[in-house]
Amino acid sequence: MHEITAKTPWKDYMGDVPMHIEYFQGSMFEAVENIAKKYPKNVAFDFMGKSTSYPELVSNVEACAKSLKAIGVGAGDRVTIAMPNCPQAIYMFYAINRIGALANMIHPLSAEKEIEFYLNESDSVAAITLDQFYGKFANIRPNTKLQHLIIASIGDALSPVMKVGYALTQGRKIPKLPADAPVIRWKDFLNKGKACSGEYAVKRVGEDPAVILYSGGTTGTTKGIVLTNLNFNALSQQVVAANQMFRPGDKMLAAMPIFHGFGLGVCIHTMLTQGGRCILVPKFTPKSYAKDLVKNRCNFIAGVPTLYEALLRLPDMDGADLSCLKGVFSGGDSLSIELKKKLDKFLYDHKASIQVREGYGTTETVTACCLTPSHMHKEGSIGLPFPDTYIKIVSPGTDYELPYGQEGEILLAGPTVMKEYMNHPQETAMTLQTHSDGLTWVYTGDLGVMDEQGFVFFKGRAKRMIITSGYNVYPAQIENILDAHEKVQMSCVIGIPDAYKMQKVKAFVKLASGVQPSDGVKQELMEHCRKHVAKYAMPYDIEFREDMPKTLVGKVAYRVLEELELNKLKEQS
Repeated sequence: MHEITAKTPWKDYMGDVPMHIEYFQGSMFEAVENIAKKYPKNVAFDFMGKSTSYPELVSNVEACAKSLKAIGVGAGDRVTIAMPNCPQAIYMFYAINRIGALANMIHPLSAEKEIEFYLNESDSVAAITLDQFYGKFANIRPNTKLQHLIIASIGDALSPVMKVGYALTQGRKIPKLPADAPVIRWKDFLNKGKACSGEYAVKRVGEDPAVILYSGGTTGTTKGIVLTNLNFNALSQQVVAANQMFRPGDKMLAAMPIFHGFGLGVCIHTMLTQGGRCILVPKFTPKSYAKDLVKNRCNFIAGVPTLYEALLRLPDMDGADLSCLKGVFSGGDSLSIELKKKLDKFLYDHKASIQVREGYGTTETVTACCLTPSHMHKEGSIGLPFPDTYIKIVSPGTDYELPYGQEGEILLAGPTVMKEYMNHPQETAMTLQTHSDGLTWVYTGDLGVMDEQGFVFFKGRAKRMIITSGYNVYPAQIENILDAHEKVQMSCVIGIPDAYKMQKVKAFVKLASGVQPSDGVKQELMEHCRKHVAKYAMPYDIEFREDMPKTLVGKVAYRVLEELELNKLKEQS
């Protein structure tokens, strides 16, 4: 083993960022409770014009914990949260932790069969969702072991004035629940807790499992990732240590969804355990995002590249003053060099004194474990590992560490590494491997390079690699070239089965505003590619699209495009 593993490069390149941190070893709830005592006058979050203080947050969490106990939920049970970013979701997340249960986080817009899978995979005994999603749960509930279904409404969390307005607008569109629906309504749920007597809180420590998030993992099959209290608490301390400009009271625009590690770990838990203030965004639209950002004078924003791409096109941002920003973070998907340049210029033109900082991570480490330093960056780099987090580049699938500058598989180790894949011991053993250095490493399946200063460069996802005529082609590299063209808004490159080449390269392009699709534009883009792309990696075709399919967290859904092309091939054969 040589020095790459042992190197923690922050010391040389991150100024005051510590190399090591003493991590809080209690529960996630206790971390929030401690900060509430320290900053009792601070606002924990804002939701549609209504502010909630830290003491109010803790009080509401305790009330929900008592109610969970009252309906029979106990230590080790799994409770599903299928909610947007709203107060009830926050209360329930920490209340589940308070009683020693596990929060099973899923997207409320999931299809019925997906919800059924999540409930059964986790053995959830209870779930909470919004009234507007009741129908989906009702349809699949007989196929699950769900004992309690708690139904909340956005209106329950609003001020009296806003509640009336909501009832007259969005609320009117939501079907009324049947009077005999076998559910517990939010108010009734809270009332049940008032009758709770005896001890309801369960002591938990850092290593105890606390949260289940879902990811395709390194094989692409949906699996529950079991994360601990320490995983989340360590992340929050690392994020703040790597952002020394953060001050208690700073505002984070929490638009990334709570079912995702990025939204839950960075936008919610990091803020609420460090005295920050979350601006909860229940439903993302580029227009509402821009409005919330400017109106609330947010200090930090975090998002995926497609979110920022949408922000750039908004006329609402003309003349907006973004001098309030201290940090703009991009993660969840690769940020192309060209989009970073466009976004940095956008920030500069709107009076911000900072640039976007790209991070990298996996759900197996909650979310980000690597971040571009605030004062320097290298083009194309995803930055440096967080304190106490180690990254090494190995020959794919082995423990053989490669020299600086050589491409291989990215491995991660540190205090945010998951406990396991739920119900998948074989895949857990494949993904988590302990090496001779004593560290347990996550095999990410991602490809990257590390330079001699410890900066990491993401090269692509191994499972997304295209092999054509024996050559390896990385879609992200071609997408970056296409995105650099002035007539391109965004692109997606996939491999299509081919009898002769094994796979051939196809590009999908969303044109910039005002540019009309034509053969002339296609030829112009092809010529642009020829100047920058090796002959074997050239797209055989470019297809124009009005928009790109997106995943639930806003990434470009390249698999959807792959399926569409496969279906075309089947029809032709």
